[in-house]
Amino acid sequence: MTGETTGEGRATSRGKATGRGAADWPYRRITDAQCEELHRAAVSVLERTGVRLELPRAVELFRAAGARVDADGIVRIPAELVAWALERVPRAFTIYDQTGAPAMVLDGERTYFGPGSDCLNLLDHRTGARREPVMADVAAGIDLVDALANIDYVMSLVLPTDVDDRVADRHQMREMLTRTRKPIVLVTYEASGCHDAVAMAEVVAGGSAALAARPFLACYVNTATGLLHNADALEKVIFLAERGIPILYIPGSQAGVTGPATPAGAVVVFWAGVLTGLVLAQIVREGAPVMTKGWGGSGLDMKTMVYGYASPDQRATAIALSRWADLPSFALAGASDSKLVDQQAAAEAALTLAVDTLAGPDAVHDLGYLESGLTYSFAQLAICDEIVGWLRHLRAPYDTSAEALALDLIAEVGPDKQFLTTPHTMRHFRELYYPSLFERATYQAWREKDGRTLAERAGGRVEKLLDAAPEREPLACDEELRAIIAAAERRVSESG
Repeated sequence: MTGETTGEGRATSRGKATGRGAADWPYRRITDAQCEELHRAAVSVLERTGVRLELPRAVELFRAAGARVDADGIVRIPAELVAWALERVPRAFTIYDQTGAPAMVLDGERTYFGPGSDCLNLLDHRTGARREPVMADVAAGIDLVDALANIDYVMSLVLPTDVDDRVADRHQMREMLTRTRKPIVLVTYEASGCHDAVAMAEVVAGGSAALAARPFLACYVNTATGLLHNADALEKVIFLAERGIPILYIPGSQAGVTGPATPAGAVVVFWAGVLTGLVLAQIVREGAPVMTKGWGGSGLDMKTMVYGYASPDQRATAIALSRWADLPSFALAGASDSKLVDQQAAAEAALTLAVDTLAGPDAVHDLGYLESGLTYSFAQLAICDEIVGWLRHLRAPYDTSAEALALDLIAEVGPDKQFLTTPHTMRHFRELYYPSLFERATYQAWREKDGRTLAERAGGRVEKLLDAAPEREPLACDEELRAIIAAAERRVSESG
């Protein structure tokens, strides 16, 4: 196997070809030299410390590809193998919607936004109560995602408690296939769930070849840490790579717990894990699409022992590293550690979305998360949709054409007239940003209308969108989808 062994050489050869350089985006937290330092350190960890792979087949695949497997099972991955894989992983790829149209072009030029998955609680926007979610909430959440213009893909949002939790991921998948045509980012609890969910997607797509040609889903794969890769995660990577389904490889990373307490040390550990999954995918199938983890370096709050989703420590470093390496990244923002849809929730959503959007990941998830990932809020998602619209307006190309500069009009109006009633104003006033949730009326007008807070307005917008959601007819292939779910239910029932 051949390939450049230094991060510097690889980034130069690939970055120039595609333009996904860290320097080409509005905000970067770390320099190219620091990116190279982090990457070299991670490659060194793979050679010196090695990783534990809890799936024998994965161990053997690495051994056959040139990795050294110690007597105690630790797999040491040589730099040459990492470089070989990095030269073969796609630097850009497309995820389609369920009609077959391109929906997410992951080439570093645009950022796409979506919710998260599997929150244990739901903050009900109608009652304000924090409660356990059910399948009706999964359906409502997907309807809401489908209706929000700035939410580009769907995830399952909450973990329903009114179905067997061992097969809840299959029920979530059926709802996502039925209730929206937007792309799906899939989370499954075990490898068998991944197999079933992909089988369901293949039914909808018209077969495995059709899904591989125009994939409308990507699979989010968690590992325990960057150094310890559990069997289910590794099996998913092998399965997805064989079928050409995009893989989001997301090693766990908590500074001071699963990695060093320093942000840089924690990033090194999870980047070593990202590279492990990336290499495995390329060993299985050269050109298998992989997205990297776009956050990390934060740790537990040692005062509360809670992981801070909105912490600045994990912002933008991994995104810069992925852009430097010319790899698509999947970031985390729009989440809050607040327990309510309040000022803290809005501030943390805005801060994290602004920083990450300006840093330039290919996709961002967890919009709408509260309570450090334990609770979901539809109202918070609506607020995040508003924030993303604001940021997209900010990032839009700036027009300095003759029509925009309007020099002739300025000369015509001069110092003594006004522009309000000119045809030019009528042509262009709609191009300015107009919020749908943020309040701009006078105080008196706001009081006379309803005097509601942002959270109350967001809850009202959610209700309006859900009331307007169309009736969802079952898909023509619904019996096949239900059969896959029923088979999974029988298997788990028989296994006890």
